[in-house]
Amino acid sequence: MTVPPRPRTSDDLPALLDALRAVHGSLGYPSVWPDDPAAFVLGRGEAWVAEYVGRAAGQVMLAPLPEPRPGWAAQIGQSSETVWTGEILEVKRLFVSPHAQGLGLARALLAHALRESRARGAFSVLQVNETSLPAIRLYEREGWRFLTRAQAAWTDPDGSHPWVRVYAQPTP
Repeated sequence: MTVPPRPRTSDDLPALLDALRAVHGSLGYPSVWPDDPAAFVLGRGEAWVAEYVGRAAGQVMLAPLPEPRPGWAAQIGQSSETVWTGEILEVKRLFVSPHAQGLGLARALLAHALRESRARGAFSVLQVNETSLPAIRLYEREGWRFLTRAQAAWTDPDGSHPWVRVYAQPTP
């Protein structure tokens, strides 16, 4: 049984940086190592961590969708009866150290972020590099609904903007 996700604290940063470095080495996330890894981990949102053997082994973040909203944001809610006009939160920076993968930590973090978003009356989306097949499998297995493909705002090591798959939260 895993410990439920908890809010990230400043004490978690060293362990999360170790986890991110290991994820980058094994899975290539993020696709380009950030100039300031701590700023990447801390991001611009609220974050929770999952622990493994008493140490932060992964995190997830919820952040408001930036303004101006990406073009694909207009598609949110179109499959239902009305277009979503409320707050949209983006699930970001979801990663789990390779030594703690396969234990359900990513699934627990993802579910926690969705519960937090729904408790706030918001709608959740996420973007994932279309080459990140393990992450795509997780999102689809957990009921996240494919919305569209779009070019990412960030660049890959070759300077190109990768294609991402955009997912909308599962139907309740």
